[in-house]
Amino acid sequence: MHVLINDEGSVVESYRKIHLFDVDIANGPRLMESQSTVAGNSIVPPVSTPVGKVGLGICYDLRFPEMALELRRQGAEILTYPSAFTVKTGEAHWEVLLRSRAIETQSYVVAAAQVGKHSEKRSSYGHAMIVDPWGKVVAECDGQEEEAIAVAPIDFAALERIRLEMPVMNHRRYDIFSQPPQSQQ
Repeated sequence: MHVLINDEGSVVESYRKIHLFDVDIANGPRLMESQSTVAGNSIVPPVSTPVGKVGLGICYDLRFPEMALELRRQGAEILTYPSAFTVKTGEAHWEVLLRSRAIETQSYVVAAAQVGKHSEKRSSYGHAMIVDPWGKVVAECDGQEEEAIAVAPIDFAALERIRLEMPVMNHRRYDIFSQPPQSQQ
């Protein structure tokens, strides 16, 4: 569950992960999230906050660009993904997925990342990261063992400039490709 809490300590929104991590990776972990977690069945609209409109995702949701694109279509300026990528998948995919979602949606991507060893068979990759709408990593925590915090300014003037100069959301060819899902607003 991804919970958004305001500065007064009240729960503003919550999101239940819709894409469960059921995988059996060669020379890596076999994880069946569906054995212990019930999937959600919808995304939640971006939440207006003092720092911008925030879209909520969780970990494996990051691998599904249509979810990020729908959050952007609904007005998200910042996409958030608290995550616990495995070391194997993190080393191969973590940064490229975060940068891809930022570029595709022209949004900031903020990804908290669990670190450390959970058991003999499971360790998390770490490397919390913030990526700007141009795809540049603007903050990152190093390593897989130490707790740390990544902080970066959100530059809304740059976000708007990027969206104006390269209006990819206006150029999408829904006459050729699938229509986006209807907004849940």
